[in-house]
Amino acid sequence: MPPRFELNGDPLGPDAALAGMVSYGHFTAMQVRDGRVRGLAFHLERLATSTRLLFGTELDAGLVRAYVRQAIAGESALSVRVVVLTRSFDEPMTPEILVRTGPPRRPDPAPLRLRTVRYERDLPEVKHLGTFGLIHEARQARLAGFDDALFVDRQGRISEASIWNAGFLAGHTVVWPEAAVLPGITMLVQQEALRRLGVPQEKREVRPADLRDFDAVFVTNSETPGRAVASVDDLVLPPADHAVALLAEAYETVPWDKI
Repeated sequence: MPPRFELNGDPLGPDAALAGMVSYGHFTAMQVRDGRVRGLAFHLERLATSTRLLFGTELDAGLVRAYVRQAIAGESALSVRVVVLTRSFDEPMTPEILVRTGPPRRPDPAPLRLRTVRYERDLPEVKHLGTFGLIHEARQARLAGFDDALFVDRQGRISEASIWNAGFLAGHTVVWPEAAVLPGITMLVQQEALRRLGVPQEKREVRPADLRDFDAVFVTNSETPGRAVASVDDLVLPPADHAVALLAEAYETVPWDKI
């Protein structure tokens, strides 16, 4: 299934050149099944908040949902990306809505080997289109024999990975890093689900030297509720089977919201 693009509800051509040329905007990514998605309210809030920040205007959530419903019509399983962008930098900027659909993404169970790198994203609270730096760092990590990069900020704290939020398990407590990170939708959904299950959670600073003190390290994003990290740099980590199972259990309690 090749990707399909609709801009403001109108289909684009097969090359969809616009999608690769725009660099100012933000997006959210989701897995849609039978017209439903987990964490819809978080997705809509992300789009609305980022539109205010980048464009200084309000986003019509009803219009976003209508465009997505149109784009997914007749398909039972899709990956969907909603991009809010502009084709003109004249002020006042007018944001437009691009919906990209493609094949569903299935979780990959293979544990990841990460390499730490000193890197901080611009506006880390926004899932924006300025992805050059994180893609470059992830590629450099792969070229060095790792699977991905794990970012460390200027204070020496672990923040996030290239397309993942990072988390840790300390005994029965799930620990989230105290650093400037993108509040990933799956992370937000998991935090809510873990609270309902009564699983203790805390946020604190975590540095690479602290990793040997944890029982597991994991990452999470829109494609997986939790994926094990097998090693960071030359540190081999304990198996994360329990953490991955806990996250999968929590995620399964999250309802699917109709778009």
